[in-house]
Amino acid sequence: MNPNLSESLKQQVGQLVMVGFDGFVPNAQIAGLIREQRIGGVILFRRNIESPAQVAALCRGLQAINAEVSDIPLLIAIDQEGGMVMRIEAGVTPLPSAMAYARASANQSTDSGSATDCEALHRIGAAELRQLGININFAPVLDINNNPANPVIGIRAFGEDAATVSEYGLAAIRGIQAAGVAATAKHFPGHGDTAMDSHYALPVVPHAKARLDEVELAPFKAAIAAGVDAMMTAHVVFPEFEPDPNTPATLSHAVLTGLLRDELGFDRVIFTDCLEMAAIASGVGVVAGAVQALQAGADLILVSHTHALQQATVLALQEHIASGVLSRERVQQSLARIARLKQSAAVSDWAAPFEPQQLQTPEALALAASVQAKALQVSEQFQAVDLSLPILLMTVEVQTRTEIDEVALGKSTAARGTLLPLLLAANCQVDELIVSPSPTEAEISALLLAAESYPQVIVQSYNACLSTAQQTLLAQLPAERLWLVAGRLHYDLNLLPNAKGRLAAYSNRPAALISVAKKLLGQ
Repeated sequence: MNPNLSESLKQQVGQLVMVGFDGFVPNAQIAGLIREQRIGGVILFRRNIESPAQVAALCRGLQAINAEVSDIPLLIAIDQEGGMVMRIEAGVTPLPSAMAYARASANQSTDSGSATDCEALHRIGAAELRQLGININFAPVLDINNNPANPVIGIRAFGEDAATVSEYGLAAIRGIQAAGVAATAKHFPGHGDTAMDSHYALPVVPHAKARLDEVELAPFKAAIAAGVDAMMTAHVVFPEFEPDPNTPATLSHAVLTGLLRDELGFDRVIFTDCLEMAAIASGVGVVAGAVQALQAGADLILVSHTHALQQATVLALQEHIASGVLSRERVQQSLARIARLKQSAAVSDWAAPFEPQQLQTPEALALAASVQAKALQVSEQFQAVDLSLPILLMTVEVQTRTEIDEVALGKSTAARGTLLPLLLAANCQVDELIVSPSPTEAEISALLLAAESYPQVIVQSYNACLSTAQQTLLAQLPAERLWLVAGRLHYDLNLLPNAKGRLAAYSNRPAALISVAKKLLGQ
């Protein structure tokens, strides 16, 4: 530790950092960061999830380690948005994807899928998180999916216009915060109108201020007025506010302080998105990015994966405070905001007993299932499959772990996103072939050859509208015996107007696929 800092300030610096780790129980690395660096929080991913009871024990274990050295509890966070982004699935209520709510409402003459349902389900989901010891949800997404080519937001958004996103986003915030869990509006100032994923590159939103005020910023302004607990930044460049083309919002003083703090009046906690994402890591770098983010106005830095970078980040912050590059006044402002966030009951009652009987109540399951079923998008010309004939199921499946698409690999026990078990349960004669999101020419040839032997072919796509290889495959399959299920983006359905049936459920998770299978089977 830097000798130019008081012991008290050295211990406080760790409060500015949130980290992740690998394992179902606290390992030596996370325990060391808590005890020695006094880190402010921990973020959980599927790599940390086995069962609700295990998560509850993990959270209490982390807090107990922290209590050995500090009276200030940890923030324990998770991305539990619903649909495709639910780090905990087994044992909790399966929330629909954000975009499913408005679709369900549009499909019904009743209020099913309304903002009231959205608020209720987010309250239920947050109450379940709180029982497990999780006190902050990195949700809801307030990005507007106004660019169909967006590879990272899509159905994670509540809609394609500011009014819909504001209506349902505020409902989600009300629900989460009513359960006593902190809500986080993300990704400020808006990641919707990009055709690039900031996990891998640095996107740009080039619009003028008038357009940004009317569209991208509108849901965030509404969230601020509604008292949202926290914001998460976008690793996206906004040239209207930040002239440096290499400085994303996360690192921009003009965006975080000039726009968010001064102009919009937000004085609660600002989280960065993870600095190990390529938009930061491949640019200024994780450690330098942490310093710049704090200078810009962020309060809590996320370094989600790499232990060495987590340690280096805390040490760099100490050094830059000692040298005066980071002013102590700026640091104290962040510490005060973090301390205020940690005054919530969900943070302070971390030792409360776990009550598994409060998870997945019949009422909660029924409401989630109702919204999900009513969100189903079905083509006008639709025929059910013939149960007496064999079916070839081609499932496009993500096979590598990404920040968003955490698949059932390694330690994760999450179910695969496939129709296979549902079709088998209905006694269908079905064989499955797993397809990569970008199949090669050889793979496409083999798939086409296999399809020749089957009278019925179901393709469960995955963002085919963004994949020329998937489009090549779909174009060569026989439309007269083909069904298309959009496994994620519903825009895929436009690729096969002549298929015997086209379906979208705004997710490929098991709970969403139930209504898809029923429709395919004519139920």
